Amino acid sequence: MREFKKRVYEVVKKIPKGKTLTYKEVARLAGSPFAWRAVGNILNKNRNPKIPCHRVIRSDGGIGGFKDGPERKLFLLRKEGVKIKRGKERSKKKGTF
Repeated sequence: MREFKKRVYEVVKKIPKGKTLTYKEVARLAGSPFAWRAVGNILNKNRNPKIPCHRVIRSDGGIGGFKDGPERKLFLLRKEGVKIKRGKERSKKKGTF
């Protein structure tokens, strides 16, 4: 597995239930601050249920993509207590879990 991909998975595994990070924040924490699109591509290909890809959202608060579709991502986020209004997360403070 490529090193950046490993680092992305390690960052995402640490996101607690009910919290989110943006693709950009994950890229920064994984050591490549401008690789947010690569983060999205890596997470889209993930099939490991131990890596909570649904906890990674867009910088504008939008939920972004998800391999099982946007409705499933919304369901999982709401189930974990993430506040969603009009398809965007409302409880996010930048740079925090």
